[in-house]
Amino acid sequence: MIPRIYIPGDSGALALGAEKVAKAIAGELAERGIDAKIVRNGSRGAYFLEPMVEVATANGRVAYGPVKPSDVKSLFDGGFLTGGHHKRWLGSPDKIPFFAKQTRLTFARCGVTDPLSLESYKKHGGLNGLTNALALTPADIVAQVTESGLRGRGGAGFPTGIKWKTVLDTAGDRKYIVCNADEGDSGTFADRMIMEGDPFVLIEGMTIAGIATGATKGFVYVRSEYPHAVAVMNKAVEVARKAGVLGASVLGSPYAFDMEIRVGAGAYVCGEETALLDSLEGKRGMVRAKPPLPAHKGLFGKPTVINNVISLASVPVIMDKGAAYYKDFGMGRSRGTIPIQIAGNVKYAGLFEAAFGMTLGEIVDEIGGGTATGRPVKAVQVGGPLGAYFPRALFDTPFDYEAFAAKDGLIGHAGIVVFDDTADMLKQARFAMEFCAIESCGKCTPCRIGSTRGVETIDRIVAGIEPEKNLALVTDLCNTMKFGSLCALGGFTPYPVMSSITHFPDDFKPAPVRVAAE
Repeated sequence: MIPRIYIPGDSGALALGAEKVAKAIAGELAERGIDAKIVRNGSRGAYFLEPMVEVATANGRVAYGPVKPSDVKSLFDGGFLTGGHHKRWLGSPDKIPFFAKQTRLTFARCGVTDPLSLESYKKHGGLNGLTNALALTPADIVAQVTESGLRGRGGAGFPTGIKWKTVLDTAGDRKYIVCNADEGDSGTFADRMIMEGDPFVLIEGMTIAGIATGATKGFVYVRSEYPHAVAVMNKAVEVARKAGVLGASVLGSPYAFDMEIRVGAGAYVCGEETALLDSLEGKRGMVRAKPPLPAHKGLFGKPTVINNVISLASVPVIMDKGAAYYKDFGMGRSRGTIPIQIAGNVKYAGLFEAAFGMTLGEIVDEIGGGTATGRPVKAVQVGGPLGAYFPRALFDTPFDYEAFAAKDGLIGHAGIVVFDDTADMLKQARFAMEFCAIESCGKCTPCRIGSTRGVETIDRIVAGIEPEKNLALVTDLCNTMKFGSLCALGGFTPYPVMSSITHFPDDFKPAPVRVAAE
């Protein structure tokens, strides 16, 4: 049997040197005259172990990592093609603690299969969900997704089934499925991992959505900063089309569905669904007033489903295993699993898929291993640049939409960024206002003007100018932005600002007082 060596080719692993490792392994194989197949899989998500190289042996796959080009010769000398021991030896990937503790549903194939091999995808359960969906009526598919409890994984947490039913029930000569892959939140990379590591699951999920709602065309809107994801998705669409998964007759059925990959220009506001639609239509990405909802009048004025990558990628397992199976995971109204992305100043950075319900403390301290610097954790921002900063006092909060909302926080796209005790929360609050000012589409006054005045007011606090008066002004600005902004960009900016003021008041004291206190 020809040895198979798995080396991640996704952008996260490439950034950590995977390409150099792949070239070194290919060179060593040629020099030793060994016939082996190198498979460029996606990362499994433990970026602290990347580049993680795996080899298929008679006893299953064996992992080594993080591998450097200088390790390659000694790996071969140690018999790594048969799972031999080496200082980089990690054993079976499934038994590595970071993976063993996970509940992998959406990411079950990520890092396991060849991303562009449809045969590999099918061998690991791919297309089972689509096959089952084709045996049901559109209304039955929608009912299954509704019953599963799946909610939008892009951050809003809106029930996916309700959105699909609205589009199904809305008359239209043409309907669309739009996948929001404009993953712009800091510390998030789940969408990118799916698109680069298991693109067919997204294609399958979008096709099921099309059949369920009567849509015949889909678009994946990807940010321009993701060139590797764009390339992989384009190739995967071609493969799916040639295999009859996409086209005039999906898997030989009466249903038609096809899709295209579109690249955005990199505006953060285009992560908002209506701004995204304007961008897709060739306009400047600006937020639309609602109503009408996109489900009624969306892309080109037609009924449109807009879902995040992870929402759509979660559909195949629901249609394969059943709504009850999926709903059995989670807590409260947060059902199924969530891909938690752990980043920032953290020891074990990576993607951790688990059922809703783990506490923030468990995620940061046990899974993430605390800070990379070894200093105490001061704050954790959950939900991207517009998410609240949680202090250790709130680490008992379960990872659940309602539990976070009750503590004035957001789960968002489930990105977690860890900060140690050297972080200045006054600067973080200023950054949030400045970010909003730069990224605002400018359509509404609270966001456009409020964020600009917010930066100016915080600068006065930094300078020690009437700190109490200006803190009150920042609070008033946040209140106006939260309730008066047209979309979540202005509406959510108050979360990081107010949480910094509320939980870290010492960082907002005049400089002489802060220095004296230290």
